[in-house]
Amino acid sequence: MAIITLTTDLGDKDIYQAALKGSILKLLPSVNIVDITNNVSAFNIQQAAFILKNSFHYFPDNTVHLIGIDTVFNNNTKYLAIKYKNHYFVGADNGIFSLMFNTSPDEMVEINIMQDLKFLHFPLADIFVKAACHLASGGKLEEIGEPIDTIEKKMNLQPVVEKNVIKGSVIYIDSFQNVITNITKEFFNSIQQGRRFILYFKRNETISDLSWHYSEVPEGEKLCLFGISDHLEIAINKGNASGLLGLNLGDSVILDFQ
Repeated sequence: MAIITLTTDLGDKDIYQAALKGSILKLLPSVNIVDITNNVSAFNIQQAAFILKNSFHYFPDNTVHLIGIDTVFNNNTKYLAIKYKNHYFVGADNGIFSLMFNTSPDEMVEINIMQDLKFLHFPLADIFVKAACHLASGGKLEEIGEPIDTIEKKMNLQPVVEKNVIKGSVIYIDSFQNVITNITKEFFNSIQQGRRFILYFKRNETISDLSWHYSEVPEGEKLCLFGISDHLEIAINKGNASGLLGLNLGDSVILDFQ
């Protein structure tokens, strides 16, 4: 069965999500629509990129991922369809693809599907849906657009190394209020080289041990681990790490290796 996933900022209380799903089902009634999330903060491509980057690979090959973030018509914005690691992505060329992909895409086209004027203010339910359904039906990229070789670039904030210290920052807070940093497991291991460390963050809090799972410490105690995204997380076992520790998006964290 064909699969189309949705990653959008449409929310759950308006008509927009229903209009999008209805438009997909009109064109491809047999498709399996999967919500990755429709609750991305409005226009927040960094948040959407983090979620989709860390979830798309769990889906079967040839899944089509429709990205509905900052898609309103703009004379300067292109709409793209991309093949990357045997998955297809349809979205606006607003920098989100550069935040998601670690390597160059296999194929890219600028979508040339004609805009239906009655959907002028909601191209997501028109151009994007037509492109996604075409690909989910087994259609080829070159049938819906012209090949391109560049995309809009945006940069993720990267951790910085100074001698025996990694300076990172909070990039995401999940629904459990776990605090996720921009320090990846691969980057951590390359600097740690078996040494002990102290993790410093807000309110002079410290952690000096890396946990394997959340329940490794007593309930209500803080910990750090590498979660499902392979990014360093600060958490509290069955607690609200962001609120209780005062950690917010953009806050700094420091790893000092002994």
